[in-house]
Amino acid sequence: MAMLPLILFVVVSATVAGADGAVASGPLPHPLDPLSAVELTAARAAVLASALVPARPINFHYVGLDEPDKPDVLSYACTPNNTSTSILPRRALVVARAGGQSHELRVDVTDTSAPSVLSHAVHRGAGFPMFTVEEQVAAGELPPQYPPFVDSLRRRGLAPDDVGCGVFSMGWFGEGGAGKARRTKLQCFVFGGGGATTANFYARPLEGVTLVVDLERMAIVGYSDRVVAPVPKAEGTDYRADKVGPPFTGPAAAPGVVVQPEGRGFHVDGRVVRWANWEFHVGFDMRAGPVISLASVYDADAGRRRRVLYRGFVSELFVPYMDPEEEWYFHTFMDAGEYGLGPAAPSLELGADCPDNAVYMDAYYADGDGNPVKVENVTCVFERYAGDVAWRHTEAALPGQVVTEVRPDVTLVVRTVATEFKTVGTIKCVVSLSGILEMKATSYTHADQIDVDAHGTLVAENTIGVNHDHFITYHLDVDVDGTDNSFVKNTFVSTRNSGDPATGGAATPRRSYWTVRREVAETEADGQASVNGAPPAELLFVNPSRRTKLGNVAGYRLVPAGATAASLLADDDFPQRRASYTKKQVWVTPYDRAEKWATGMYAEQSHGDDNLAAWSSRNRGIKDTDIVLWYTVGLHHLPCQEDFPVMPTVSGGFELRPSNFFERNPLISTRPPGNGNFQNCSCRAG
Repeated sequence: MAMLPLILFVVVSATVAGADGAVASGPLPHPLDPLSAVELTAARAAVLASALVPARPINFHYVGLDEPDKPDVLSYACTPNNTSTSILPRRALVVARAGGQSHELRVDVTDTSAPSVLSHAVHRGAGFPMFTVEEQVAAGELPPQYPPFVDSLRRRGLAPDDVGCGVFSMGWFGEGGAGKARRTKLQCFVFGGGGATTANFYARPLEGVTLVVDLERMAIVGYSDRVVAPVPKAEGTDYRADKVGPPFTGPAAAPGVVVQPEGRGFHVDGRVVRWANWEFHVGFDMRAGPVISLASVYDADAGRRRRVLYRGFVSELFVPYMDPEEEWYFHTFMDAGEYGLGPAAPSLELGADCPDNAVYMDAYYADGDGNPVKVENVTCVFERYAGDVAWRHTEAALPGQVVTEVRPDVTLVVRTVATEFKTVGTIKCVVSLSGILEMKATSYTHADQIDVDAHGTLVAENTIGVNHDHFITYHLDVDVDGTDNSFVKNTFVSTRNSGDPATGGAATPRRSYWTVRREVAETEADGQASVNGAPPAELLFVNPSRRTKLGNVAGYRLVPAGATAASLLADDDFPQRRASYTKKQVWVTPYDRAEKWATGMYAEQSHGDDNLAAWSSRNRGIKDTDIVLWYTVGLHHLPCQEDFPVMPTVSGGFELRPSNFFERNPLISTRPPGNGNFQNCSCRAG
């Protein structure tokens, strides 16, 4: 996976917009729309003008929508076409650092000409807010001015201009408590030297050198040059087409053309998307990235829309590396909580990241000074037909005829972290990992030389791809046709045939079968599950007050789609204490609008006392109430040579699939496809 922690080296296609950089008039904003450039500017002005934060300078670490109360949003969503005659209050949540303290402010930006601070608090516990891009850049510029670092380079035959350094969060390993200094570590990579250059500088680490930076003073306060390993060569590391070839090897895929003779089948109104039987809202948050809200599916038999998901987003990405050495033990990144997925989100490439029939959405986030930054084309929406079928059947047993019926499986995709909507009522979330490994320089040039645990795989000469995990945790406020839901475990149980009909058996030669034990979770302790456990179980979210005509309870199933790894770290290990929820894939909690981030609001150097597992330890009731599903997609990554110099995409995810939600297959009444005989476009010289 691409190394998100190195924000310094991530090129984000973004521009700073002033207060007049967005349209201030026009349609009323949707209550879940992300903050506009005008609103971000207004929030900044209110904080800077407030006497509640007297210290200067003020650094803005998070500015996001302070979403309205859920009942108010649902009332808005129930108006025709999601319109209202009045605007719900627009508020911003600001987390800022000033005077060595983390300040939380809620700012009313409904009237952007007169914003006001509604509340203020100072965070007193452990942990710090996300890094800003600006302080990462500033920290990375310190080493060339630090004499011991320059000496280390000279001993390796390098100059300061050959090297670039990035911020690596240092985690927490039992030291200090609330009020400790806000520090981070820097590690460096070789850009050039000896005329050798490559865009893949990650493959050329300056192994053994680690710097500690006090971010408040912006000064180097610690330095280590512990070991010297050869800098891996630049040759063979570059992934750019003009550097790889020609001549290119292997067959090239034939170019494809997306043809939609009748135009797109979906409509975008602001940030509300309507397609087939689905309607949902696409938001954006600088910590989470894309946010899907108010997803509802139209039930033709019931004649109304029925909600499935109130709000869903990636809450955290925990990426611990498995090398205990001095330069590596602290590589236990929480990408969303420490760096933010929004500032790291690149603009999607037209025709590459998304097909030609896609519609793109822009977004804004606040930089370290509080000014709005625009990221163009950060999310795309498109229809996809992959040649699969939604359902089919051929019947040849009818006298004198053969009946064949088939419906194509067409999906609507919302991509940054891919979310797919299917006409059958399914929501599918897919995580695709690609990019560049974190690599360790070594003296090894052949696998036969390795006589101790190298903590990874030799992927090139002098280069170890380090073992690591990826744990992507989703926050999913599932509302199955309403807010009052329950979590049900249907466990499959192997049963012997008793031969007695009075006990469910039968007087037949059959010796065994399986049956289902249904358990409705009462408390949060009951709401935890490992999807790899035995016996197997089907996990459902049901609305006990909604039943089909046949009496079955309306529900949605959670269906894992690969990538179901759980953490193997010891429970008392410090990274595991901070991400203790990764031992199980499923957690269910009662809805609390303050519980959004699985690693807590202040994830950087957190202690694990304000995270998903800590909240769930209260063992609150989760039966027949508003509940939230937290699901973790997990992968153990043992690198291989095919991951070098750039890792091919590997995917995993899950589905939320209807289970007795509809009266029947909702696609039965859909129109069958036409002949589909559309000619490919061709151009001929003549």
